Amino acid sequence: MAFIMMIVNTETISGKNLQTLAVVQGSVVWSKNIGRDFMAGMKTLVGGEIKSYTQMLNEARNVALQRMVENAEKLGADAIICLRYSTSSIMQGAAEIMVFGTAVKYI
Repeated sequence: MAFIMMIVNTETISGKNLQTLAVVQGSVVWSKNIGRDFMAGMKTLVGGEIKSYTQMLNEARNVALQRMVENAEKLGADAIICLRYSTSSIMQGAAEIMVFGTAVKYI
């Protein structure tokens, strides 16, 4: 059975004493593709959710989150607290998704 790291956006985990290890992060720069861009442009004519972009951003967040977890695992962390996400536009058609938090060990 694989170990699943607990990740929370709070400063504590109820019932656990925590030792702070380090700030950990994961990031990815993700770009749109021509097919998605064309369909998104068509969707702007009628309005509504652009599902292909929603899916694209979900994929990017998952990659960034997995990279953060891998960094925490290298430190021997049991959990990550204070989870935060950040995005920024790198260039037209590309954005960075960053996730960061504090790696902790149960004591």
